[in-house]
Amino acid sequence: MRVLLIGANGYLGRFVADRLLADPAVQLTALGRGDDADVRFDLASGSPGALTRFLDAVHPGVVINCAGAIRGGARDLTRHNTVAVATVCEALRRSGCGARLVQIGCGAEYGPSQPGSSTAEDAIPRPGGPYGVSKLAATELVLGSGLDAVVLRVFSPAGPGTPAGSPLGRLAEALRRAMQSGDGELKLGGLGVQRDFVDVRDVARAVHAASLSAAQGVINIGSGRAVRLRDAVAVLARVAGYGGNLHELDGPPGPMRSAIGHPRNDPEHAAPVAHPYPDGCGSWQQADVRTARDRLGWRPRINLEESLADIWMEAACRI
Repeated sequence: MRVLLIGANGYLGRFVADRLLADPAVQLTALGRGDDADVRFDLASGSPGALTRFLDAVHPGVVINCAGAIRGGARDLTRHNTVAVATVCEALRRSGCGARLVQIGCGAEYGPSQPGSSTAEDAIPRPGGPYGVSKLAATELVLGSGLDAVVLRVFSPAGPGTPAGSPLGRLAEALRRAMQSGDGELKLGGLGVQRDFVDVRDVARAVHAASLSAAQGVINIGSGRAVRLRDAVAVLARVAGYGGNLHELDGPPGPMRSAIGHPRNDPEHAAPVAHPYPDGCGSWQQADVRTARDRLGWRPRINLEESLADIWMEAACRI
């Protein structure tokens, strides 16, 4: 099976590439903006015609799109998350390869949900920020393209390679700094948020399964369990061996007074007022993952403690 992987150098794409390369039946070609891609191509600025010519030359059976941006202004998010997907869809429509498309969506497309609820694929999406809006627009383009396509809505990925700027990455970095400086108290804010964390390696398994399946439409990929961020911090502290006190800063509903990882006794570097988990999903998010089980034969295997231990191991190795 010839697979074209777009965004192989990204956080999710690296693990998807590893998973596909471990399958002897897969012949993998990586397309991206980096120098180490098999083919260099920028979806945000490249033309559908150029991509069509490449598809006709390579003739993949599956195209997996892991490319996109998670930060930036509305214009950049639209270019990298929406316009880029429009280019992929148009190129596939023009091409004679007949490839199946596996698009990586995100839980932020749903927006805030009722605490205690599980969000299924038939929920009406109401994204609460420009990132979710740009990803939802991409999903709608895929679903309306007429292609053989599936969109995997990945909730909150965690595990090795977690970006240092993500909430879990910032928590691990805050712990590392506290331990390095011998700080016996770490002040943290916004820990009441609850998210559905799923290990990035389990996400890669889901992408692999989706590429082999005939499933179409939207499929949620998550653990099916919301975890409070303060509980994740407690696990991080335990695996890190941090013996200090974790002090949770209180704050009113809405934007928190202190960002995650604001260190003790650092008034000159006070954090700006910002929501600690800026995905536009409010205080709660939990995926209903029954469709992934029924249509892909997929279940998450890696628990959150293992994911957090891997995040800490990488943070602890930073100089």
